[in-house]
Amino acid sequence: MGETQKDLVEQLKVEWKRLWQERVDDKVRAEGIAAGDYSKLFVDKGLIIHATRNFKALSFKEILEQNQVANADRFIPPRPQVGGWTKFVKTNITAKHIRQGKRASLYREPEKEKQQQKKGGRGWLHV
Repeated sequence: MGETQKDLVEQLKVEWKRLWQERVDDKVRAEGIAAGDYSKLFVDKGLIIHATRNFKALSFKEILEQNQVANADRFIPPRPQVGGWTKFVKTNITAKHIRQGKRASLYREPEKEKQQQKKGGRGWLHV
């Protein structure tokens, strides 16, 4: 039973990716429209799959629940804000590369000789 659910989820993931790759973007209305029928995802041709305002986006978790997949949460990775690989990379790997090394922190640019100020430092205004 577990293998059949895993196979079903893999098939749904392939359909899900195909749905988003083959969508038609309506730039005038700022919508994404399904280009074909995706019976496993319960999406018909012409259905709006994403829009900019007042729209409830499609959710892969809801599609898994409609296909009666038990424990749908374990097949979906967590959001980056909650945790997961993306958050790990941002907090542990990328942050370390941003810091300067020891040599870079010790380096100082040589100070340039200051030039004489024009108008005694008052600027260009004529009084």
